[in-house]
Amino acid sequence: MIDAGISCRETEKRILRSGLKFAKIKAIFITHEHSDHTRGVEVISRKYQVPVYISPQTHTYSRLRIENHLVRYFHANTPVAIGELLVNAFPKHHDASEPHSFTVTCNSTTIGVMTDIGSVCEHVIWNFSKCHAVFLETNYDEEMLENGKYPVYLKKRIRSEVGHLSNHQALELFTSHRAETMSHILLSHLSQDNNDPELVEKLFKNHAAGIHVAVASRYHESPVYRISGHQADQQTGKTPNPSVTYIQNKLF
Repeated sequence: MIDAGISCRETEKRILRSGLKFAKIKAIFITHEHSDHTRGVEVISRKYQVPVYISPQTHTYSRLRIENHLVRYFHANTPVAIGELLVNAFPKHHDASEPHSFTVTCNSTTIGVMTDIGSVCEHVIWNFSKCHAVFLETNYDEEMLENGKYPVYLKKRIRSEVGHLSNHQALELFTSHRAETMSHILLSHLSQDNNDPELVEKLFKNHAAGIHVAVASRYHESPVYRISGHQADQQTGKTPNPSVTYIQNKLF
């Protein structure tokens, strides 16, 4: 699991509705300390005795009370093996103590989780270009943010190099650096006030060239997809095949 920003109870409901099992979750990886990414960590980890992989500074500044024997520290560009999965953290620009994004690789198939990114750096480009599927931040529409109700200081923070990606910044990354083998992109971490799911979905579909485009809702789970380097199918109740990697809506 990458981040746990909603309650344990809501996470349990979404996993159950997806036809998955909590017992299959062997680790939680934390991108940064902001509460919309950590709210459910303590309860989930304690209840299910799931280890939490977190950077040292993020652990310090998050003030999360995780049982000592469940704390695991990771470091950038040092992959961690979780069963058949290889999870790699890489640094990014965001207004947090030690922020990271992740790629998850299984049998030569790579999934990226890339949200809370203020600007597209070389680490983001390199890892994005290796992904067969990716959760990519499309936080705000520039015009909606400019004309919206947020105070000036908050608008500046969101648009800054340590804030969030706009729809068009994310689109530029998508069109310029996607792999030929990319099959799915899930548009993620949309602002409730400064974006429109239909608007950004249409924007990306106009440039998708056959890639499946979907918006990851903040209100409910996404479908479960089977991703491989050669083909991708949406699953509906089938038994997971260990030779492929499954993804669902990032839980925040």
